[in-house]
This record gives sequence, structure tokens and C-alpha cells, in this order.
Amino acid sequence: MAVKNAMTSEFLHSAYGGESMAHMRYLTWATMAEKEGFPNIAKLFIAIAYAEQVHANNHFNVIAGETQGATVTAGAEFGTGKTVDNLQGAIDGELHEVEQMYPVYLNTAQFQEEKGAERSFHYALEAEKIHADLFKKAQDCAREGKDIELTNVYICPICGHTILDEAPDKCPVCGVKKEMYKEF
Repeated sequence: MAVKNAMTSEFLHSAYGGESMAHMRYLTWATMAEKEGFPNIAKLFIAIAYAEQVHANNHFNVIAGETQGATVTAGAEFGTGKTVDNLQGAIDGELHEVEQMYPVYLNTAQFQEEKGAERSFHYALEAEKIHADLFKKAQDCAREGKDIELTNVYICPICGHTILDEAPDKCPVCGVKKEMYKEF
């Protein structure tokens, strides 16, 4: 699928870079959470890292027809700290995507009639809303020295929709069946 418009292409590249970095950052922060005695927060970081990988793959697949190099600018939190601080970094990143980045990217893709980019940005935006909320709940627990209560985290492999404890019969974002969800 070729992207016709330079601005949408640039946004896809930037989103790919940001999602890729979030994927790796969350895996690093999962290790820190595990070391601090928060195995469920670690599980949440690992599961959401997978969702970020889904988003990166979706963006990459939309731009796959482009063979030229690209400069990728993606803002991100760096470093490792206490789990409470790492969760704040995750919350800040997710809220940036929800409140600023993806609405602009989505609006541009719609305006430029880039259907593949529109779908990819929509999928990511909907999942990031959930991620911000889950990280906030985890941070509230960690501030009290407690781990978040959860049994499993389920991620839709098509759009990154994230839900705790039980997958829905059908993904509310992309419609994939329950059996396709990846369980953590």
C-alpha cells in the first residue's frame, strides 16, 4: 500500500518510531517493576509493549511500499527510575498520543484520504486511551506500595485493544474474534 501524501507519510514514520521506542521502553520498565516486587505491573508493561508493537507494525505495513530512507522524530521519556516514576513516563507518553499526536495524524489522514493510515492511526488512538488509564491505575497502586490486581491482560493482535481479565467476544475497535486475542 503506497502512501500518496508526504505529510501522512511523515506522520506514519514518526508514529512508527514512537511506537517502536515505547515497545522497548515498556519492556525495560517491566524488568524494573519485577525487581521492585510488582509482578503484575511488570505483566502490564509487557502486555502493553506488545500492543505498541502491533501499532508499530500497522504503521510500518501502511508505509511498506516506500523504499527511501526517512528521518524519524519521536518524543519519548528516557531512563529508568522507580516504577512509580516509570509509570508517570508511560502515562505522559500515552496522553501525548491521545491528546495531541494521534488526533492530528488521524485528521490529516482523513483529509488526505489515506485510508490505510486512517485505520492505523484510529486503532492506535483507541488503544492508547486504555493504556493511559491502566497505567494510571497501576501508578495509584504503586504509590501505596501495592501491585495492581489483575489476572490476565488481553491484547488484540490487529489493533492493540487492551483489556484486563477476559477478552471480549469481539474486539470493539476492529471486530476480531475473542480467540485471536493474545493473553499475558
